[in-house]
Amino acid sequence: MTDGPRLAISLLTVVPVRAGRIDPRTAGRAMLLAPAVGLLVGGAGALVMAAGDLLGLGGLLRAALALAAMALLTRALHLDGLADLADGLGSGRPAAGALEIMKRSDIGPFGVVTLLLVLLVQAAALAESPHGAYAVILAAVAGRLAFPWACRDGVPAARPGGLGATVAGTVRTPDAVAVTVVVLVIAMACGALLGGVPGIALSGLAVAAGLGAALLLLGHAVRRLGGVTGDVLGALAETATTAALVVLAVR
Repeated sequence: MTDGPRLAISLLTVVPVRAGRIDPRTAGRAMLLAPAVGLLVGGAGALVMAAGDLLGLGGLLRAALALAAMALLTRALHLDGLADLADGLGSGRPAAGALEIMKRSDIGPFGVVTLLLVLLVQAAALAESPHGAYAVILAAVAGRLAFPWACRDGVPAARPGGLGATVAGTVRTPDAVAVTVVVLVIAMACGALLGGVPGIALSGLAVAAGLGAALLLLGHAVRRLGGVTGDVLGALAETATTAALVVLAVR
């Protein structure tokens, strides 16, 4: 029972946890637990936001430092995946050529521009959020809610090796739905504590917007590449996080 949580933490963070057994069942459990790992990642960002507030730092600086802490805790793997996917899709090449571009260690112009814009939007939205610590936690959880949906049955791997092949098709769709319902209920309950009915609506909308944006990108990536890769998963997480932060910036 501990193999799934250990694999989730070892795959999605730099926390030194040995993965243990890796098989389709364990991989599926790890992907279902990905939103819980978001609590750890978002919690680190929230601590930085709180510390910055105590030190009297400005909102944008606090937000940038929080995002930096989250990137450190995840080895910036999701950001790297976002840049690689942008380069691959932006190349306009067929699936094989796009996948080859995504495997390269360098970052092209599409990746650079995408990273800059996404990080700028994330930092600005987080700085504008009335409840920054809560926003960064919820956005991190919403971002990782994309993982079980991208790894559900019926979504193939784009290539035979790599992380995508390890986790693709390992999550049953009803399980992905169940995890989504749990995240929504908890998010709206927390929103009620912070802002009553508006807080409930905003929290639920943030989760829905994050998942919706991720599913749109997932559909496009599968059509272009033939399936998912580790880079696609990272890009989905950052896309969902960004969409959730933008919603949470609404006053």
